[in-house]
Amino acid sequence: MQYSPSYVAPAQPQARTLFGTVMWLVALTAGCFTLGCYAGRNLSPGWTIVWWIVGFGCLIALNFARRGSGSLAIGLLMAMGLFLGLGLGPMVAYYSTTSPRAVWQAAGATALFIAGCGSFGYATRRDLAALGRISFFALLALIVAGIVLIFVHIPGAELAYSIIGLLIFAGLTMFDFQRLRRSQDAASAPYIAASIFLDALNVFLFFLRIFGGRD
Repeated sequence: MQYSPSYVAPAQPQARTLFGTVMWLVALTAGCFTLGCYAGRNLSPGWTIVWWIVGFGCLIALNFARRGSGSLAIGLLMAMGLFLGLGLGPMVAYYSTTSPRAVWQAAGATALFIAGCGSFGYATRRDLAALGRISFFALLALIVAGIVLIFVHIPGAELAYSIIGLLIFAGLTMFDFQRLRRSQDAASAPYIAASIFLDALNVFLFFLRIFGGRD
């Protein structure tokens, strides 16, 4: 007679939910970004552009690697945070020196902004897919407008640009957090974490322009 044990070891429980995993990854990416900002605080403008491009290269590679090795995807996510930090290091250092209060205000406002929009997106039962698409195309239009503003001076355009940017990323943040709630694929955690981190980073930069412009 075949022996059947009376006790069967349960499957290893999942250490963290997908939400918890994504939030940890966002926090780790933010840590790498902070380290990059510190390391790159004295870089020349040419090197900041190089590291900025490398950071977005990591994001593109992450998009292709998310269905492959989880370790590779996480490594690319951390590298993206580090390289973007190197690219933005001199700018953050400038504001930290000339207007440190603006940096703290921007950080606090970003935390409240992401918490509020993220909570709504995570909790709502309304499908936000249309909002995500509209926000994405609005972001493309904002990028084009930003390029135009490099060559054309319009009074009050900087403030309007930042406010519109915050509205766009409010929609993207809600959409990304709803996508987080609906996702059942643990392999998507690094990619979703990258999206949420970029939401928070852009919101921080917009707030920094607003608060820094007051001084």
